[in-house]
Amino acid sequence: MQVAHLTTAAATASAAPEGFPTSPNPTVANSIRYHGRRRLVQAISFALAILVPATGLFRIDPSAGALVVLDRQIWFSDFFLLAGLWIMLASALVILYSAAGTVFCGWVCPQNIMSEWANFMTRKLLGRRAKVEIDGSAPIVAVTKNKALNWILLGLSLLAASMVVAVVPLFYFYAPATVWSFVTWRADARLAGSLHYIYFVFVLIILLDVAFIRHFWCRFACVYRVWQHSFRTRETLHVRYDASRAASCDKCSYCVSSCIIEIDPRKTAVYDSCINCGECVDACNRMHHKSGKPGLLSFEFGERQGQKEARSRFRDNAASLAARSKWVLALGVFGACLFFWGLRTWEPLHVVVYRAEVQHQSGNLDYRIAISNKLYHARQVLVRVTGLDTADYRLGATQVSMPAAGHESVLLSVSDKLPHGVHPFAVEVTAPGWHVRFPILHLSE
Repeated sequence: MQVAHLTTAAATASAAPEGFPTSPNPTVANSIRYHGRRRLVQAISFALAILVPATGLFRIDPSAGALVVLDRQIWFSDFFLLAGLWIMLASALVILYSAAGTVFCGWVCPQNIMSEWANFMTRKLLGRRAKVEIDGSAPIVAVTKNKALNWILLGLSLLAASMVVAVVPLFYFYAPATVWSFVTWRADARLAGSLHYIYFVFVLIILLDVAFIRHFWCRFACVYRVWQHSFRTRETLHVRYDASRAASCDKCSYCVSSCIIEIDPRKTAVYDSCINCGECVDACNRMHHKSGKPGLLSFEFGERQGQKEARSRFRDNAASLAARSKWVLALGVFGACLFFWGLRTWEPLHVVVYRAEVQHQSGNLDYRIAISNKLYHARQVLVRVTGLDTADYRLGATQVSMPAAGHESVLLSVSDKLPHGVHPFAVEVTAPGWHVRFPILHLSE
């Protein structure tokens, strides 16, 4: 029986086309799996989408009309920090698109993450062929799963996912404690009165997206993907098809059926909708996992040459990319310098002293010291006046408790018994590790 088995295997191997599974020893190349790695990256990116604003790394404070970077309130007057941040991010994205193409779409984009999950749930509850097709054709529901309960479970799961995902944008506008108040329906003065209506609209949009649109948006309507393609070149990462072994896939379309955006990865030279997810590469490797050769699909930079030239070709492509990206790299370094200089010169407190407007009082001699805390934690500040005798002024408070990202003011009254003329003095505000001096010229008539 063992001889017959070996004979049959040998006959099968001799009759099989080149590249088809014939060897029981898999190669290292065939052991590469992108699916698990992509799922891990997607999970990390979704977690970061919440953690980045929740930890204060970056979000928007609508009440103050300011950005929050590294838990610091950034005003438009903080030019160097703002300009450096955007220049640095834009340069990094351009380099990413030039090197890795649309890898963001396949590995990080939340639209793709939600669409893939919705397709998974649809196939799980309605059958393997039941999915929202890009061409608009109706899903094919399995007879044994075409039940009202399955449809209800699918609708509830899509609704629940939409409600969860719609909460994520709130972290970019409110602190986690405020978001928790919103979720638990607690009264909070920091929440906008119409926020629940806005949230309902977000849930409706996301629900329609995951229920009907899904990958149609990625392939035909995504402007962001088109922008990424504007930086794509021949050296950009792409899926390569080994046409010299085309006989191995004459009657096979496993890679096509595995593609999440329903394109033929063997013809990526014609179709440019590939998002570099790697599902087709995994599918082809699975078909050839017992072969002595890898699958016909693989990731590579540039036009692939012979195997002996692969390393030098990669080096040439990397050098070409670096040469074309010199101006982007220089711009990115410039942006990073601006950003770190902005962090170094950033002021945690903002102090302004101006004449206080008191109604029905002529010859007003009062000043208002306005102090703004640009940090998201409370702190104590000391206020004092230099250049005037203590008998010539009255200060409303010498120690002020500043709330987190809050504003306070102190009234300064100057005596009307000062001699006629100009009297220079200064208001000094001190906090741990910080000091500012605000000079004033007071005219006594």
